[in-house]
Amino acid sequence: MRNGLILLILLASISLGPCELRAAPTNAVRELVIEKRFLNLPVKNHAPKHRVKLLVDGQLAREFEIELADKEPDFWVFLNLAPFQGKRATLQADGVLADSSALSAIEQADQIKGAQELYHEALRPQFHFSSRRGWNNDPNGLVFYQGEYHLFYQHNPYGWDWGNMHWGHAVSTDLLHWQELPVALYPHRFDDWAFSGSAVVDRDNTAGFQTGHEAPLVAAYTSTGRGECIVFSNDRGRTWSEFNGNPVVRHAGRDPRLLWHSPTKHWIMAVYDELDGKRWIAFYNSADMKQWQFQSRIEGFFECPDLFELPVEGKPAQRLWVLTAASSEYKLGTFDGHQFTAQTPMLPGHRGNAFYAAQTYSDIPARDGRRIQIGWGQVAAPGMPFNQMMTFPCELTLRSTAAGPRLCFQPVKEIERLHGARHTWSPLTLAPGTNALSGIEGDLFDLRAQFTVGNAGEVRFVIRGEPVVYDAAKQELVCLDRRNPLPPVNGKVRLQLLVDRTSLEVFGNDGLLYMPTAAKFTPDDRSLALTVTNSVVRFDSLEVNELRSIWPQKEARH
Repeated sequence: MRNGLILLILLASISLGPCELRAAPTNAVRELVIEKRFLNLPVKNHAPKHRVKLLVDGQLAREFEIELADKEPDFWVFLNLAPFQGKRATLQADGVLADSSALSAIEQADQIKGAQELYHEALRPQFHFSSRRGWNNDPNGLVFYQGEYHLFYQHNPYGWDWGNMHWGHAVSTDLLHWQELPVALYPHRFDDWAFSGSAVVDRDNTAGFQTGHEAPLVAAYTSTGRGECIVFSNDRGRTWSEFNGNPVVRHAGRDPRLLWHSPTKHWIMAVYDELDGKRWIAFYNSADMKQWQFQSRIEGFFECPDLFELPVEGKPAQRLWVLTAASSEYKLGTFDGHQFTAQTPMLPGHRGNAFYAAQTYSDIPARDGRRIQIGWGQVAAPGMPFNQMMTFPCELTLRSTAAGPRLCFQPVKEIERLHGARHTWSPLTLAPGTNALSGIEGDLFDLRAQFTVGNAGEVRFVIRGEPVVYDAAKQELVCLDRRNPLPPVNGKVRLQLLVDRTSLEVFGNDGLLYMPTAAKFTPDDRSLALTVTNSVVRFDSLEVNELRSIWPQKEARH
């Protein structure tokens, strides 16, 4: 038994002819001794879903749905076997045809099947995070601790589409290079999924969860079958334990956001709430993250709230609270630990087509002081063993404008560590009919420009066949199906474009406009172009930085 797996087909206790037997759906079972790191499972997109159970020493350990490939798979996914080494296990799948090879094709191995191509697939983002296999959506539990930026996220480890919601986990020391770790949170049980939430460092051990020298990480997440739940880790987020008093909040809602409110010395939970047919953000407080008391709610926000304080123009004496949610629309105001009082109407956040459910980092050291945000980049990867990605980390600031303080989004400065070959022009006078970027080719760029515009004409960038156009007459920036206002500041327009294989993030006037975009680049076109119409345009500066991949080079892998 240690050298192989025994396949037992459990047949229905009725008489069937040979043809009927081959077509009859049944339950299939494999017995195994766990000797390897991974269980590789074949997936065929749009195949019938099978409910699969892994029992270890007779106890249910994992349960999920998967589109098992009956013959040639589209790709392989994996189940981490590390916690069960040396133990006897049973693998069960329901609804498998009697003559199917779906279950027998599953194999133990010490490597993920197809690992030699990992991070080098044709549509793999090269400086945005995406999971090794399966689906990702909302970023969860963004927290900094002991030199590591933790990125947890909504994850289906077993398929290309949404489902089976777990918390995936990756860490980085520089916000660029990510190491994917084993799944952090598994569903409490099948159909009781681990939905979105947040994490903090409990430095003063207010919850009493600490067992060693490390300060505990504490996370709140939505258990879809129970309510808002608390989990904690004493090993820097590698393993998690459930608080035995879960759930801590029961209501019609989801996506709890934790933060520490120093003036009242209480923890705050901002959480999406549904009441009286309306959508709200509700606020609870707690001294220990175990017992929570409702404080207030505010209407008009949907899913994945975030709440944080920022100085206006960096002035510590002039601070405002930002309340935002999944769409990234936001209000500015005050928060006293009990109630958010808005001082603005709802204001627009991002203006692109590929951004949702963003979250900012907790516990960034005071010496750094940045408010750093990552969102779900809604960028599909057809034909790939993974799907979706994260947006590039942005620093959020509040800047004064004629209309009042406004939130600005700028890529974190760490992007410059990926700069390779650099092409610069300073200054540049560009006349109609000339392509300033002729001869530059590639698929990864950080492109920056500052130019003075008149009252007519266009400044037209074309990135691998995809136009990004500034319309001077309308003072608008156009990208794909989106047209957004971008009036000059002191007569000048500033643009920054981050170009990855399947995405284009556009920042206008130092982040007053942010357009994260799922790009539709022409596959064989790696060219860049910059042209103008109507009249000569003066560029104070223009630079094109070729970017290096964050992933290991293929030839260096072993």
